Amino acid sequence: MIYTVTLNPSIDYVINVNNLNLGTVNRVNEENIYPGGKGINVSNILNELGYKNTALGFISGFTGKYIVDSMKEKNLDCDFIELSNGFTRINVKIKSSEETEVNGKGPNISKEDLQKLYDKIDNLKNEDILVLAGSIPSTLDDKLYENIMKRLEDKNIKIVVDATKNLLLNVLKYNPFLIKPNNHELEEMFNVKLNSIEDIAKYAKKLQDMGARNVLISMGKDGALLLTENNEVFISNVPKGTVKNSVGAGDSMVAGFIAGYLNTNKYEEALKLGAACGSATAFSNDLATKNYIDSLINGIEVKKIK
Repeated sequence: MIYTVTLNPSIDYVINVNNLNLGTVNRVNEENIYPGGKGINVSNILNELGYKNTALGFISGFTGKYIVDSMKEKNLDCDFIELSNGFTRINVKIKSSEETEVNGKGPNISKEDLQKLYDKIDNLKNEDILVLAGSIPSTLDDKLYENIMKRLEDKNIKIVVDATKNLLLNVLKYNPFLIKPNNHELEEMFNVKLNSIEDIAKYAKKLQDMGARNVLISMGKDGALLLTENNEVFISNVPKGTVKNSVGAGDSMVAGFIAGYLNTNKYEEALKLGAACGSATAFSNDLATKNYIDSLINGIEVKKIK
């Protein structure tokens, strides 16, 4: 079974405004509401690709109920812990001449509620896959991902981590199956400027040397770079299309990689499907559909550069 964890889900209120002017009334041209959160996005795309999975995490209030109802409408399995305080956050994403985001805080998570999540994690079995995605709420210990991986280190579970900076660096000692920073996050982690594919590969290798089994670097319009545990380096292109949406593209790539690996047990094919899923979401107003992913897959070229 595949499990995803979203510690701080959201309702994403996505609006389009021709020219955003601060301090005045702005009229919205287009608006949409989506259940959000990196792990939830991964669950959505996995489900679209035919892989049943269970979304774990915390919800609260009327906004939390909306997320559960929305997921059930899509036949997505979820096993969220319902909190007694506050409400699941609302994130406002404004698309104008530039993209602006205003993200909510989210409810407090008690030690008792956190233990409920640990109890669910402890029930995972050998051969399961666990995706830890996104930030850790300020009310929780920033070592939470480390604590989860430590609890599972004696089980044969493939753990995927999509997080930033120290949240990612600190879990490498537990040898995650896959990590997926983007090229800008890679620069931040090592406080460097990456000017070429060779530079990106060099610092991705440092992450691998620190413990990650496979390192996938998304590079926007330049595609993606994959370092495998078999000492292979692959690079993918981006198919033709118009970028409409940056939200969820990286999560879609993670889901596609997992599905591609399960389909073929080949990292090259995992990268190909991951790149197709990431591009399909970037070219869509919402998360990608399987039909659109299928239409792009033949436009993905994967080259082995080592």
